Amino acid sequence: MSPRSASVNEELRRRSRERLLQATVELVDERGYEATTLGDIAGRAGAARGLISYYFPGKRQLLQSAVHRLMHRTLSAALDADPRPEGPEAGSEMLARAIDAVLGLARTHPTLMRTHMAGILQQEGFVQCEEQQRLAAELRRAMTSYGAPDVDADYPLLRALLMGAVVALLLPGIPMPLPRLRAELFSRYGLDWRLGVPPGGEPHGGTREVRTLRETCRCGGVSGGNGAVSGR
Repeated sequence: MSPRSASVNEELRRRSRERLLQATVELVDERGYEATTLGDIAGRAGAARGLISYYFPGKRQLLQSAVHRLMHRTLSAALDADPRPEGPEAGSEMLARAIDAVLGLARTHPTLMRTHMAGILQQEGFVQCEEQQRLAAELRRAMTSYGAPDVDADYPLLRALLMGAVVALLLPGIPMPLPRLRAELFSRYGLDWRLGVPPGGEPHGGTREVRTLRETCRCGGVSGGNGAVSGR
């Protein structure tokens, strides 16, 4: 039997890493962070325990990479979903989809996202991994489509606002309602409540009022065209 080529070996390593990331998401979602061991993750992934150490410095870094992978895959699917945005509202629709995709993860994966946010606040902080870079690229894509005048400055602000909203959604005992947080984010960017994936009826003070203001008064805080909001 001839030895495997370098490209085949690379693909096998990629698949093993993907299985470890997926297993981490599944197990932490099911059991929580403390109850999930690296041995559990390796077993679920069908991989050797030592393979985790080959790819990741530790359990916390593995979790962050796994959550960033889930986030960028979810975000990419939302941005590319049919029907594709077109017309004058296309950029606003892209940003609305991005916001709804991230907020939706707090609702569908609360244990995982709560653990992830808590981990970011630890001393080691934010893990700069390839999954995080892909997530950043998808958020930048949404901001570019939206027409942000300075993506390098506006992307970190969007990221911070989304992180704050996710934390508010997941606070034990005193969570903020998703429609209210969504309305605040949509208002910040001048987005119509009906864009993206609305969670239900528009709450009082929702973004339709902001859109009406934009259409009737083309001056001051909100600009027309690409839906950009001044004061950023």
